[in-house]
Amino acid sequence: MSTEKPISNASINNREPIFNHLQRLLTETKNLLEIGSGTGQHAVYFAGELPHLRWHTSDLAVNHPGINLWLDEYTGNNIERPFELDVNGGWPELTVDAIYTANTLHIMSFDSVKQFFAGLPNVLGDNAQLIIYGPFKYNGEFTTPSNAKFDLWLKDQNPVSGIRDIEAIQELAAKIGLTLKEDNAMPANNQLLVFTK
Repeated sequence: MSTEKPISNASINNREPIFNHLQRLLTETKNLLEIGSGTGQHAVYFAGELPHLRWHTSDLAVNHPGINLWLDEYTGNNIERPFELDVNGGWPELTVDAIYTANTLHIMSFDSVKQFFAGLPNVLGDNAQLIIYGPFKYNGEFTTPSNAKFDLWLKDQNPVSGIRDIEAIQELAAKIGLTLKEDNAMPANNQLLVFTK
């Protein structure tokens, strides 16, 4: 087993622009579930900057060793070890007032995106927020030529992956009582979406 922490350069590059919004959005948040914690870098950075909240990590079991290597070096006491979470089944017994997920919806299949939204009521408390970071299409169009190329690259890796339509995401959110309150343009042709009940 590798003892070197996994490192995502994207996580390093995007953490400060994302944090600029999270510090504003999460002032009253007590418990946050991160879906798809990946390397664990976001959890350690954001939880370290937001000591008032408890950050719950989650991912497929294959990513837990890497997340735990980051958590092993974390000196705070407000991050929980990762839950095993597959959006297609098996949600943790947990109620949170915020969910954060970054760069996940374009990796999973659209059927899994549907399951993601269908499963959210299991964990979302009253007045909860859903915060999603990643690239999206608008009216079926990519926001930039580079996102169109990225979409082709994603589909080459896995035909069921791809950049999602914002309208389809809003429709799935509406089915569970969530409304898009903010659509923040971010660096590198990404968006930070904020949904509330």
